[in-house]
Amino acid sequence: MLHYLGQWGRAVALATLAFSVHPALATDVAAQGRYQQGLTVANGLFGEEFVSRFMGALGEVSPDLARFTIEYGYGDIVSRPGLGLCERELVTVAALTTLGAYPPLLKTHINGALQAGCKPEAVVETILQMSVYAGFPASISAMTHAKAVFVERGILNVTK
Repeated sequence: MLHYLGQWGRAVALATLAFSVHPALATDVAAQGRYQQGLTVANGLFGEEFVSRFMGALGEVSPDLARFTIEYGYGDIVSRPGLGLCERELVTVAALTTLGAYPPLLKTHINGALQAGCKPEAVVETILQMSVYAGFPASISAMTHAKAVFVERGILNVTK
């Protein structure tokens, strides 16, 4: 039968046979694809250098958490259809504003939102909207971090 399938068909048939004999192999291959997809998305949002530093630092303590962050967070969730990267980053900025406890991560996702094509005004409006739900202290804190990102990126010129 494999003779009639041609080279591509034989490869698919052999892979199917291998996965049915070794189910873990199918999981590993699927996870590797999800990881690569997630890595592509994360690199596009935050830059390869940042992602590499993040993965290295987190990987020293918990390689599994580093892998799960890319594989699940960006490979499975952020890569889904339905919302664009800009909208997903604005939702993340809103969530981090509400939590009010992770300034470096908030700044990373504000940068990610801008990299994904969000306008600075959309970031500001998202944070302002959170004042209704998270309170003024959380929104004021997040807005100061947004300002810092805008200044770093040359979007907002502040004289001292």
